[in-house]
This record gives sequence, structure tokens and C-alpha cells, in this order.
Amino acid sequence: MDVLATALLALFTAGYLVLAGADIGVGMLLPWLGRDQDERRTVLAAIGPFFLGNEVWLVATAGVMAGAFPGLEHTLLYEHRGAFVLLLLGWVVRDAGLWWRGRVDAVAWRTGCDTMTVAGSWALALALGAVFGEVLAGTPLPAPVMAGLLALHGGGFAKWRLTGAPLGRAVGSYPLTAAVLVASTVLAGLRLDVGHAAAGPASVRIVALSVAVLLPFLLAAQALTWWTFRHRVTGPGYL
Repeated sequence: MDVLATALLALFTAGYLVLAGADIGVGMLLPWLGRDQDERRTVLAAIGPFFLGNEVWLVATAGVMAGAFPGLEHTLLYEHRGAFVLLLLGWVVRDAGLWWRGRVDAVAWRTGCDTMTVAGSWALALALGAVFGEVLAGTPLPAPVMAGLLALHGGGFAKWRLTGAPLGRAVGSYPLTAAVLVASTVLAGLRLDVGHAAAGPASVRIVALSVAVLLPFLLAAQALTWWTFRHRVTGPGYL
């Protein structure tokens, strides 16, 4: 049962990094990809249909960890509380910048919201890098490496979604960086000592049953979103 629970945790963690890592990376590169107000709004339209659905994977990761590895949840949150506080702050600030941007038609307002989006995205990337760095190598030094990887991941996503001048500025390979993120998740999982942190068999069975029921709906919704918005963005969206 521990192997099953570990596989589920790795699945949702990798899903979050691969899917949400793309919109985090686009947010990090927003000043580079979009040189003026109209271009930046078009760049944000590339992630508009995806970023809320992608965040569900982080919620699911937290749910699996709390249900199947209560000891691991405590250890990670306590030992890396600074990184998790930064992650939550970055998440809130980034999402607030995205949602508020189109609420007021003023250059100063939109510039401020763009700053929130960029700062929050970088905070998210560095916080994720700090946690993965501690797990993989016992040092926070790889945090900038993770941030750079997510920036490239966002650039690869932008190459798929954008057109015109912003497309010409995008650099990265989405499949390649996705593979690296999945490999990083697997390596981090192998480094974690989850045996002492796992819940009892009954709790793991409940988590596994819940995932078996909900995962098909999550995958179907994700597939529908990607199919519906598979075409390139040619103009501003709702953000």
C-alpha cells in the first residue's frame, strides 16, 4: 500500500509541476514576452483557460499527502516552512494580479497587476525550487535551477500558444522540460523516507479509492480544456 500511495503522490506532484509550471513560467517571462500593454494581455490570454484547472493538481497533492502521509506533511511543512510561506504568498499574489488586471482600465493599475503576476510567479518558482533542492540535495542552492527550468517550461508553452512578436521571443521546449520535471519528481520521491510517515492501510485504501473515483473526471476535464483551447492565441482574453 505504501508503494501505491507514493505513486499517487508522485503522480499529482508531477502533474502540478508539468501543468501549472507552464503558467508559472509564462508569468515569470511576462515582461520579456510582452513588451507593451496589448502584448502582455495577449500573453496572459495564453494561460487564461488553464491556470485555475492546473492549480487543482496542487490541491490534490496536498490532499493525498494529508491522507496517506500525515507524518510527511508535518515534516515538510515544519522543516521547509519558509519555502511554503513563500509558495502560498506567491500563489495568492500571482492569482490576484491575474484576476485584478482587467478590473480597472488604467495603465498604472494594469502595470501594478502585471508586477504582482511576475513577482508572484517568481516567488512560486523559487519556493518550489527550495523544497525540491532540500529534498534532492539537502541544500537550497538548486532553487534558481528550478526557477530557470520553469521559465524555460513557460517559454515552451508560449511557443505553442502565441503568435506574432511574442512568439518570436519565446524560447524553450515544452516536452523536454516536462520530462525533466517528471524526472525531478521521481528523484525527489526516491530520496524521501516515507515509510515512517505513511498512514495505516485503512487510510491509504480510502485515499486510493477517492483518487480512483475522482482522477478520471480530473483527467477528462484537463483533456477537454486542452482540446478546446488547442489553437494559438491571436488577441487579448478576459484577463
